[in-house]
Amino acid sequence: MKLTFLGAAREVTGSCTLIETNGHTFLVDCGMEQGRDVYENADLPCAPGEIEAVLLTHAHIDHSGRIPYLYKNGFRGPIYATDATTDLCEIMLKDSAHIQEQEADWKNRKAQRSGRDLVEPDYTVADADAVMHQFLPQHYGVPVEVFPGVVADFTDVGHLLGSASITLKVTENGLTRTVVFSGDIGNLHQPLIRDPDYLTRADFVVMESTYGDRSHGPRPDYVGDLTRILQETFDRGGNVVIPSFAVGRTQELLYFIRQIKAEGRIHGHDDFPVFVDSPLASKSTTIFRENFSECYDAEALALIRNGENPLSFPGLHISETKEDSVAINLDQTPKVIISASGMCDAGRIRHHLKHNLWRKECTILFVGFQSVGTLGRALLEGADEVKLFGEEIQVNAQICQLGGLSGHADREGLLTWIEHFDPKPRYVFVNHGEDAVADGFARELTARGIPAEAPYNGACYELTEDGVAMLQQGNRKPIERGETQPGKARTSAAFERLVNMGKRLMVVIEHNRGGANKDLARFASQINSLCDKWDR
Repeated sequence: MKLTFLGAAREVTGSCTLIETNGHTFLVDCGMEQGRDVYENADLPCAPGEIEAVLLTHAHIDHSGRIPYLYKNGFRGPIYATDATTDLCEIMLKDSAHIQEQEADWKNRKAQRSGRDLVEPDYTVADADAVMHQFLPQHYGVPVEVFPGVVADFTDVGHLLGSASITLKVTENGLTRTVVFSGDIGNLHQPLIRDPDYLTRADFVVMESTYGDRSHGPRPDYVGDLTRILQETFDRGGNVVIPSFAVGRTQELLYFIRQIKAEGRIHGHDDFPVFVDSPLASKSTTIFRENFSECYDAEALALIRNGENPLSFPGLHISETKEDSVAINLDQTPKVIISASGMCDAGRIRHHLKHNLWRKECTILFVGFQSVGTLGRALLEGADEVKLFGEEIQVNAQICQLGGLSGHADREGLLTWIEHFDPKPRYVFVNHGEDAVADGFARELTARGIPAEAPYNGACYELTEDGVAMLQQGNRKPIERGETQPGKARTSAAFERLVNMGKRLMVVIEHNRGGANKDLARFASQINSLCDKWDR
């Protein structure tokens, strides 16, 4: 059994691990990167059409966002995910595709004016829509045979609605081994969703380390802290602008604001409006309401049993259209604006920052992790000026962070999760953490008697009866800013897709081995005609 780490290796985003066993090739997660690369990314060592299945831990784009790219380039296998993850992916992948189409259109308008080659998006809304037909929804705790000798089981990990750790039981050459992929491990006592369920048995573990070097500290008074920020900002006559992930964090904020309004905690601004400026957030909130029975915690379920909607309150406005979005900043009433994306690298939030960052009476409130290289990280680190839509914007607003509000377990939570395994795993691969954090957490585990390391992008390991053997060490040289990677001249996306289709054709040819001679002859003639048409 081989593992190749192709994403979130000494980085926080882009989770993707390739597994090869029993003659089968499949992925756990296939995420999109956000922010700047630290190490050069290794290419997928096979064509997307050769991938036979994807197992998905949860719906966040840094875990799921490249799945439509696989489809566009020939992948046609099943995708195993929980019911709620499947529902969320249906809206999130289409939203991601829409953003990519918009960015490609913008680049192409510039390219046409300058005479440069046109670009195409990594995938389209049509690709995202088509790949949803390959999802096979799963329930927690119900094992599913992915291939002969490969059984997967999903366990609630408390990070996001439908999020899961995935346990693989792999029987190879008469030997059965258990490999657990943690997914993103949830924080304790989050609103709405349940705490993580702990696993206890594994030979090998692949685990995240996002907050592996820090503690969230004592549980903050989320409602009290948010109330203070709202009151102070409204009293100054300003807006509270909250960059927020449309799925998960936005629903948590609505849960808190419902309580603030219900308890009358804001004085002098009792009817303050709250704008959720994200069609994706609107759709995902509906999915949160529909998936309560399997995912909600006891407190949220109690509200529902009492006839209360935990995600709705007077003064809540959902902005669907561009016109709705523009109108928000024309209204001078102090308000809350919740908009995506959470790291400020795309989406409508950038327009709201343009209109509010320069106003000293306003507050920009961050409520989630900000990756290195993102606009959100720059603002948190004290940037005095940022560029938005080609315009330099002064940062005069208050920049705040709601401490402890995280969907990720902190260092203590990660250690608690791994220490539930009894006996200890034979080896742990630490991923989904910044370079120094992942490395430091792996050292911490080793010091506690659990052998561990943080793989580099492209690293490949064989899991043997005796332990772990490194087959390829991966890309260990950090990328310098402005450095051109040797041998990495970028081919066009269209040509890359053509090459992938050629590889898929070879897979399809192999699938036809043993077919009727008449059918094989017709297939060969069609390929030959295609070659005659396009040979240059």
